[in-house]
Amino acid sequence: MAFAGLKKQINKANQYMTEKMGGAEGTKLDVDFMDMERKTDVTYELVEELQMKTKEFLQPNPTARAKMAAVKGISKLSGQAKASTYPQPEGVLGDCMLIYGKKLGEDSIFAQALVEMGEAMKQMADVKYSLDDNIKQNFLEPLHHLQTKDLKEVMHHRKKLQGRRLDFDCKRRRQAKATGKRSASPHFGSPVKSSSPYTGSHVSDDEIRQAEEKFAESLHLAQLGMFNLLENDVEQVAQLATFSEGLLEYHQQCTEILRTLTETLLEKKDEAANKPKMEFIPKTLADLHVDALPTSDAMNGASRAGSPIHGDGKRSQLELFPAGNPPQSANGQETSPLPSPSKSPARTPMTRQPCCTALYDFEAENPGELGFKENDTITLTKKIDENWFEGSLNGRTGYFPVTYVQVVVPLP
Repeated sequence: MAFAGLKKQINKANQYMTEKMGGAEGTKLDVDFMDMERKTDVTYELVEELQMKTKEFLQPNPTARAKMAAVKGISKLSGQAKASTYPQPEGVLGDCMLIYGKKLGEDSIFAQALVEMGEAMKQMADVKYSLDDNIKQNFLEPLHHLQTKDLKEVMHHRKKLQGRRLDFDCKRRRQAKATGKRSASPHFGSPVKSSSPYTGSHVSDDEIRQAEEKFAESLHLAQLGMFNLLENDVEQVAQLATFSEGLLEYHQQCTEILRTLTETLLEKKDEAANKPKMEFIPKTLADLHVDALPTSDAMNGASRAGSPIHGDGKRSQLELFPAGNPPQSANGQETSPLPSPSKSPARTPMTRQPCCTALYDFEAENPGELGFKENDTITLTKKIDENWFEGSLNGRTGYFPVTYVQVVVPLP
């Protein structure tokens, strides 16, 4: 940095500290300028907040957004471009309905209805992707351009104005002090000692004039930039209108899809109601050609197949008590011919190992990582840090991100 630039920085720092701590008065700007500054600051915060909230509106799942950001970051580091698409909930639900509808088979009306609704949900997901592209192109990109171009330039002019204002006030204050010292001297032309390197230092009128010109130039540019920014209502309202039109078109298309789907499902309901009921007769073991083998100890003394006589010579309950004549006790009450079931022994509680369920697919790209698929159950070994677990799956052991799994049984 040149000596003149260093001197200017010292002047600005000196004036800033004098105003903040010494109570010195700087050059005051008018109320209109301060109002434009306030509105510009609000616009700056608005643009930043509006971009973030719009992205959350289009992609509300924070876990999916974090996964997309992680994939994007890993792709940049590895130099490989990986396309990561936000999973629309309509598409996820539609895939589920399509898969199980096809598994049930086309002969089931319920399966056909599942397939119809799954296709409709997939269409709504495609419409949502179109909405995302439309909003990003016609609303978010203009906001980003406003933030990185116009607002950045205005904030630069304001910062430069503040620096030049401090430099101008510092030089003017030093000149005033030097003039005051000379007028207070007992003899004209006698030197006056000063404890500060700036107190009594001479500042020429030319330096004051140059500082004033630069201050005036920055003031003009800052005012003009803020005015143009704040008077850009036509373009900004047009962007909001585009946002609204995109939402309207999205909901209209979804309404049409749902109207067609509802009509189809009502037809399927009537078809199922008018379908003749099929009589079902459960098959027996004899129908399945399963022979009942005689056993003496498998059923704890049960009768042999086809024999009405028990091993102890007594006739079976089926013959001793024909239908309509159940056995009775001594007081005349009916008793069950079957023995009362005995209470099974209590099971020993099983200790469950710490485990987790995979929320997404994870591909091991580095040595030591454990790859898995969605819905895999992974045994947890230990927690390496706040971002990584160590676990095992199918005989493989490695570490994996915490955000890719949901803990079912936590580590002790």
